[in-house]
Amino acid sequence: MKVEQIYTGCLAQGAYYVVSKNEAFIIDPLREIQPYLDRIEADGVTLKYIFETHFHADFVSGHLDLSKQTGAPIVYGPTANPAFEAIIATDGQVFEIGDIKIKVLHTPGHTMESSTFLLINADGKEEAIFSGDTLFLGDVGRPDLAQKAADMTQEQLAGMLYESLMTKIMPLSDELTVYPAHGAGSACGKNMMKETVDTLGNQKKMIYALNQPSKEAFIAAVTDGLLPPPAYFGHNVAMNKKGYDSFEEVKQKALSPLSPAAFETLVEATGALILDTRPAAEFHKGFVPQSVNIGIRGDFAPWVGALVGDVKQEIVLITEPGMEEEVVTRLSRVGFDKVLGYLEGGFEAWLGANKEIDQVNRISAETFANEFKLGESMVIDVRKESEYEAEHVEDAYSKPLAYINEWTKDIDPEQHFFMHCAGGYRSMIAASILQARGYRNFTEVDGGFGAISKTQVPKTDFVCQSKVMKQ
Repeated sequence: MKVEQIYTGCLAQGAYYVVSKNEAFIIDPLREIQPYLDRIEADGVTLKYIFETHFHADFVSGHLDLSKQTGAPIVYGPTANPAFEAIIATDGQVFEIGDIKIKVLHTPGHTMESSTFLLINADGKEEAIFSGDTLFLGDVGRPDLAQKAADMTQEQLAGMLYESLMTKIMPLSDELTVYPAHGAGSACGKNMMKETVDTLGNQKKMIYALNQPSKEAFIAAVTDGLLPPPAYFGHNVAMNKKGYDSFEEVKQKALSPLSPAAFETLVEATGALILDTRPAAEFHKGFVPQSVNIGIRGDFAPWVGALVGDVKQEIVLITEPGMEEEVVTRLSRVGFDKVLGYLEGGFEAWLGANKEIDQVNRISAETFANEFKLGESMVIDVRKESEYEAEHVEDAYSKPLAYINEWTKDIDPEQHFFMHCAGGYRSMIAASILQARGYRNFTEVDGGFGAISKTQVPKTDFVCQSKVMKQ
């Protein structure tokens, strides 16, 4: 038997490929399925099942394309009602693959159909659980994503999650390996560990939610501090449940090269969003006016999903030459399929055509320290609240990037402000959005708080982030 965790860091997502004898199964595959097909061919095995732990909200699964390519059926847990053919398993149903077995444990609470898959080895011993979004390392699933579909409150769903964990997961052996669907950085939980594999026994000890004195205390703990889900989550659930265009079709349409003139004409005709995925260090020096910068070398897809929101938004791309397919792939993972093309030759081609450019006023942390005046200078910190609470510039305002659509209306366009994040990635996203909306009286700080903290700028006392609310 071979168990392979295929972890995608930019989405903090884990898919699983398991082989036994001449058969295999896959759990929660990503949208682009070629890597799975390559593994199946290399191993000379038949894909027998595609297991889905639930209808995912934070990414588009590759279940449909993979099933069409291989003929393997898609398996969901009880109560699932997809708009396509699938096996809807019963609680406790067992599936055989090679000489191992998968037992379905219905564990509703995160969503109504959420299920955990129990791996039983060739000797009949329970060996591991693929826990989906029911149980993470360091946390349990958030119980607010299925409210509308289930017509239940988040407290009721949290109570259901409690029963699932206490009756289905906690009685299992401490020796079992836990393979979760996500790790630190995912918006599907609030306190996840950076590790991606652990024993169930260790997690029983570590997870705060599993150590509450009562069901009521559990409900209070898991619902406390929940932030609103990103705007794209509902769109992704619908795509996973109802279907979507094949990834190859999406990629073919998106990889349309555009000359600067054609690029400009297309934007004017469609109102498409100009998405520039170059690093912040390059973007600020010059970019196509009205571009939004979300660097590919960061939490690219989740930020596109959170800030753009509507997966039907038409997009044109500016990337580093050669990165076009990578960008299209990552966008498709979160359902953004309406890419109309890309600027051929990248930003250098735009410069070569003598087109108008824009810039962001970026200064070093040392220059910021020289210009900053306590009580006079306005500073906007776009990090998460938990980062801000841990330590921040004296008198700085906490305005998380995730809420930029809300707090921009409170900005006085006549008052200058400095803006920073932790290292410069998020603050450049914010800067590009602000300038696209007409705000220009600000200065972004290169290196963010990491660089500012090394200067003489007055700061609050440091508080370990483990002692403040995780987000």
